[in-house]
Amino acid sequence: MWDLLDPYSYEFFVKGVVAATLAGALCGLVGVFIVLRGMSYIGHGLSHAIFGGFAACSVVGANYYVGAGAWGLGSALAINAISRSRRIGADAAIGVVTTASFALGVAMISIWGSRGASFDAALFGSILGISPTDLWVLTGVTVFTVGVVVLRYRALLFTTFDPEVAGASGVKVARTDALLMLVLSLSILTTLNVIGVTLVAATLVIPAVVARMLTNSFAHMLVLSTAIGATCGFVGMNLSYHLDVPSGTTIVLTGAAVFLLVLAGTGGRRLSRTARSAPAPVRPEETVSLP
Repeated sequence: MWDLLDPYSYEFFVKGVVAATLAGALCGLVGVFIVLRGMSYIGHGLSHAIFGGFAACSVVGANYYVGAGAWGLGSALAINAISRSRRIGADAAIGVVTTASFALGVAMISIWGSRGASFDAALFGSILGISPTDLWVLTGVTVFTVGVVVLRYRALLFTTFDPEVAGASGVKVARTDALLMLVLSLSILTTLNVIGVTLVAATLVIPAVVARMLTNSFAHMLVLSTAIGATCGFVGMNLSYHLDVPSGTTIVLTGAAVFLLVLAGTGGRRLSRTARSAPAPVRPEETVSLP
């Protein structure tokens, strides 16, 4: 028992646990909208696209949050525009943009070297990479995201389920989509040191998928996904220390274990919920349950 509590005597570990719990909750909350919109691949691609901004900041020694944040937001808006386009397959276009950005980042660091944050920490996550500044920024983004969801709940709900009808009903769909992309890019940006570029997409998707298997209610899904993400972050960070494995890896594996347990407990047919589209159009002022 005391062995489990030993790491809490280290300040860096306590900061890591707090950061992992916040990161899991943040990704779980945002992940609900990503999963229900069928944007899981966008979340995966954006995490790789942001790495290009991370690399550029590392090479020139610029502030990580400013440079990578601008890069990530621009990539998010571009990806969102591509996903709405019907001229070419969105998945193919996103694949080209994001993998090119990721490859550019690797090339820049290989040629000019890194002057900033750890390359490995950005790829796989590391409790050693958590600074007080990272923790404060993560807390701020989490509070901002909760505020956006609460204040723009009906607009986000309506555009998630039926953007065409939402637009016809007076909802500013483009503005709402841009706000969601901002939240998504900030969420990925602030969780890289905890989870890593290669695994952050899983923390966006797994809690939301598990919550979708457990409830039909959209509001309940938001709460469940946030709680599941926070729990996986907390447990995964503790396992990371004891197993001497990167934090992102253990957080994702913890989420995968939860997914398998829920899948076994609810039956495989419940998983089909996550592949289904939104319900019939509803008015934002109505209480909505998922099909």
